[in-house]
Amino acid sequence: MIPNSPEARDVRYHLHGYTNAKAHAEAGPLVIDRGEGIHVIDAAGKRYIEAMAGLWSVALGFSEPRLVAAATRQMERLPYYHSFTHKSHGPLIDLAERLVTMAPVPMSKAFFANSGSEANDTAMKIIWYRSNALGLPRKKKIIVRDRAYHGVTIASASLTGLVNNHRSFDLPIAGILRTGSPHHWRDGLPGESEEDFATRRAEELERLILAEGPDTVAAFFGEPVMGAGGVVVPPATYWAKIQAVLRRYDILLVADEVICGFGRTGRMFGSQTYGIEPDIMVLSKALSSSYLPISALVANDRVLDPVIEESGRIGTFGHGFTGGGHPVAAAVALETLRIIEADGLVDRAARTGAHLQARLRGLRDHPLVGEVRGVGLIAAVELVTDKAARTALDPPGRLGAFVNGKLQANGVISRAMGDALAFCPPLIITEAQIDEVVAKLAASLDEAWNDLNPAHAA
Repeated sequence: MIPNSPEARDVRYHLHGYTNAKAHAEAGPLVIDRGEGIHVIDAAGKRYIEAMAGLWSVALGFSEPRLVAAATRQMERLPYYHSFTHKSHGPLIDLAERLVTMAPVPMSKAFFANSGSEANDTAMKIIWYRSNALGLPRKKKIIVRDRAYHGVTIASASLTGLVNNHRSFDLPIAGILRTGSPHHWRDGLPGESEEDFATRRAEELERLILAEGPDTVAAFFGEPVMGAGGVVVPPATYWAKIQAVLRRYDILLVADEVICGFGRTGRMFGSQTYGIEPDIMVLSKALSSSYLPISALVANDRVLDPVIEESGRIGTFGHGFTGGGHPVAAAVALETLRIIEADGLVDRAARTGAHLQARLRGLRDHPLVGEVRGVGLIAAVELVTDKAARTALDPPGRLGAFVNGKLQANGVISRAMGDALAFCPPLIITEAQIDEVVAKLAASLDEAWNDLNPAHAA
């Protein structure tokens, strides 16, 4: 690295999230300078298709002038205000109404934070607060799934089911229960159908609840489609079977829509795609196309009526964030939702998503591809070196990082989650651009195969 270059100064002064800090000192960063539509351009002028929409989140691409204009208008009118102690402002009120009324099931109110992690953390606190309000102090345990991702605060990282979010952090905290993931390809028994697998997962959940005591279990958190755990798409009947168990034991359902919400699965919400009827929905990422940080949770009367009564008894609901419902972020979120609706991006995501899924499935015969999975405009390609054993290089994640490096060199930014490559492009991507992504992925797979099998290449 050139001394005092942006790369060198980044290494000197910046601690990166989700990065090997030791390796970063040698490798340095890829410095992104600007964005245009679905592309980002690095400091050297190289263009990349951002096939992850940043972090599953830039729904409208990287240069939407209507969002810039919305932020500018609000910045000029009211650049900041809060919602503590009976205060409010127009964008927050409008956005709360919009989210509650557009929810796929009846909801009562919205609460705002700055990230999905904070919103999931808030959901946990509200659930505990509610149990105390109902005189059920033992009903506090929360069930989550292996490989789930719900955030990185102390509480939400405890919900997350990925080991590197726990190691050396002294996590998870107590009261978090785990049940199996809905990944049939990885976790199904030999010869087990998807239907039988879904039944088994529901039966395992019920056994867990009974073993712990239903009077101690408050809620179940789940992503409609798992994101950072590998884009895990549930079997068709999975969510119906899981919800039947939760209803039987009066357990709240929290749908983490941080990735799935606002068109990603080809419906406005992932809950609609899978027939989920949540008590709480957690929203972020595409809510503002990630142009500004904002998150929300919306909850129903079943959740909030006891909370409201308890706040009256105590004298306050003692929780909130300085930037929660920030007027500029709220204005950008309102404009984002308007554009998604006006431009028909949910229906478009269903159409282009079908094209993405079909094109990626065309790679299934490649010797390095074990599984292709996805729905709408979210997908993953699971990489293997042994298709029959469903195994890759040792250690796990090595093959994913290797192919992902090839793909980035070829001008497409993906994300390796273990040995799966994720694809979650902006909702504005075209079919021709999807074809370009898949062609570059195919070339990258061939390059990787030839490097791993030099005799074959010769």
